[in-house]
Amino acid sequence: MNTVGQPLDRTDGVLKVTGGARYAAEFPAAQLAHAVLVTSTIACGRVASIDTTRADAMPGVLLVMTSRNAPRLPNGGRPEVAPPAQRRLSLLQDDEVRYDNEPIAVVVADTLERAVDAAAQLRVGYAPASASLDFAAAKTHGHPPASMIGGKPDTERGNVEHGLREASARIDAVYTTPMEHHNPMEPHAIMASWEGPRLTLYDTTQGVGNARKAVATFLGMPQDDVHIISPFVGGGFGCKGSVWSHVVLCAMAAREVGRPVRLALTRPQMFGSVGGRPHTEQHLVLAARQDGTLTAMRHETYSNTSTFEDWTETSGVLTRMLYEVPNLATTHRLVPLNVGTPTFMRAPGETTGSFALESAMDELAATLKMDPLALRLKNYAEIDPQERKPWSSKQLRECYRIGAERFGWSKRTHAPRSMLSGSTLIGMGMATATYPAHRSEAAAFARILPDGSAVVGSGTQDLGTGTYTVMTQVAADALGFPLERVSFALGDSSLPHAPVSGGSQSVASVAPAVREAASAARARLIEMACADAGSPLHGMAVADATVADGWVVARHDPSRRDPAAAIIARAGGRPIEGQATAKRGSEAQRYAFHSFGAVFVEVHVDAALGTIRVPRIVAVYDVGRLLNEKTGKSQLMGGIVWGVGAALEEASELDPRYGRFVNANLAEYHVPVNADIGTIDVSVLDVPDPYINALGARGIGEIGITGVPAAIANAIHHATGVRVRDLPITLDKLLQPAVV
Repeated sequence: MNTVGQPLDRTDGVLKVTGGARYAAEFPAAQLAHAVLVTSTIACGRVASIDTTRADAMPGVLLVMTSRNAPRLPNGGRPEVAPPAQRRLSLLQDDEVRYDNEPIAVVVADTLERAVDAAAQLRVGYAPASASLDFAAAKTHGHPPASMIGGKPDTERGNVEHGLREASARIDAVYTTPMEHHNPMEPHAIMASWEGPRLTLYDTTQGVGNARKAVATFLGMPQDDVHIISPFVGGGFGCKGSVWSHVVLCAMAAREVGRPVRLALTRPQMFGSVGGRPHTEQHLVLAARQDGTLTAMRHETYSNTSTFEDWTETSGVLTRMLYEVPNLATTHRLVPLNVGTPTFMRAPGETTGSFALESAMDELAATLKMDPLALRLKNYAEIDPQERKPWSSKQLRECYRIGAERFGWSKRTHAPRSMLSGSTLIGMGMATATYPAHRSEAAAFARILPDGSAVVGSGTQDLGTGTYTVMTQVAADALGFPLERVSFALGDSSLPHAPVSGGSQSVASVAPAVREAASAARARLIEMACADAGSPLHGMAVADATVADGWVVARHDPSRRDPAAAIIARAGGRPIEGQATAKRGSEAQRYAFHSFGAVFVEVHVDAALGTIRVPRIVAVYDVGRLLNEKTGKSQLMGGIVWGVGAALEEASELDPRYGRFVNANLAEYHVPVNADIGTIDVSVLDVPDPYINALGARGIGEIGITGVPAAIANAIHHATGVRVRDLPITLDKLLQPAVV
């Protein structure tokens, strides 16, 4: 049986389109109370007073929780665990205000309407202090991070100054990307319920296991007393990968009122205490010989963090590994501002870093009068240039070749503004996409039930990406059962532990555990049949039997077969179970694991108005084995769409006077809609990675956005002759004098 790789429909699709899929804010509970988060309206200072008199007296109000009456938490609500494993939360343990939109109170009532009304009656007095909100001014206080995900903050190989001296062409430019905020369809939401000392949380989270650990740590209680349930997540993209303040505050409020409490963030509150992408300023220097051979690179990144927690946007990490360059230096510096702490946002570091690097590569190609694709091929890295390890698998050359053919790259003329159709300027641009292939330890169980069906489970999550479906496919193939006889359980912290669904690691981590657990259950079923005197396979060697369509079958005589239900019934009716834990081995020390892709973009720019359209994108990816063609390509297309938004639309506009995001809603925080997107042609090479895991599958959740903003910027330069180095690229920037 071979369902893996097939473009099968989602196993949870019917539930979703019929409204049967329950999200965090939709679970019922007896005597359910509703909470509303009240947030600050200054960026720095302290809460001098909160008058709750009117709210306390309103009908149905159960609790107004502020720093004056909130339960005291261990260590002041600041566990001694380094971020981002634990974030620095705002849990009403003091009256300090560190950013606008920071939680300062929670109002609980018997209905949502009463809670909203009561929250509006609070009278808050502040003692404001001077806030750090000017990135340029705060850069003087920039500091290196103590640690950084993805490697050391600063790296150097060779001698950059020597490499610069031996070059005949050089690019020296600064690229910036704005603050951005996640806007998944489902905002953050939580329902908390206590039964004695035990806490159950219905959470919208990317990591049920991590959430259980974090909540237990903040509340000072045993992990076994915390149960996280999250069967469906309406989009995460990184913002739901950490436990944020509202989760713990809801649990605190539920314990205080003695009944279940539900709390959902409003859309404007998504622009505050739940992270986002930080502003980056990236200074790149690239140098090359006349034939295009790179001799040196320097990539210096400044990105903002909050004033109370370090978060690093790892923009320089991909520069270390993408091209073969002997002399290279990268640095990362943090700029503290009075804003909420940034967090993971789809391809954190790679999205912003690839915009800068791949734009600079295009500028270098133009300086050398060289084809941008030829420049990349000239500096193709056959091994990881930083670690000097061979790639576990790399098919980037093939991505370039197929992408160029499908796109028609050979029709591109070299000179900017040389391709016209009436008053429309046509541009063609390209960029390389890449993302590391992560894998973490994961566990799973597989249980063959007395009725001949099977259930397989792991404590992973489905963010809407298709985890239910692909894990069912993996389990069905490993069991030898038809797909419709297998169900997959996830989103529950009582299931075997799996890592957070972040870093594009769920498939690479969980699928091997599912495969091993299902294989163990299958092996036990075969053993039972061969040892059972009542089975047609009695006495047969285990190696001579297999499982097909839910039956144990003799390999060389298909007429000798026995259904799983009958085998279990004769053995006493108890389910057959297999368990497994899968993790990366020594291959991590021997190989470099990355996924790659090539993105080609056509843009149309109105010569008079500067309006930009993207009618066509062609992208080809090397992501190892694709477990489901339909859900996989859908994820990649979603990433590409986000890349269009990052290039042309997305920016969180911070008012420098008050530290408030002035476009904290979906009317003014612009994201692409259907009319903004033209044809997207996605191809996947589907070449298994022989070292990442037994399935050969790498994650695909984040690579789709990488390279897209740069490819669009490069196409716009080709169309107009204007080089825009500051995202998003809006028409006003094209109407200014051209940047050369």
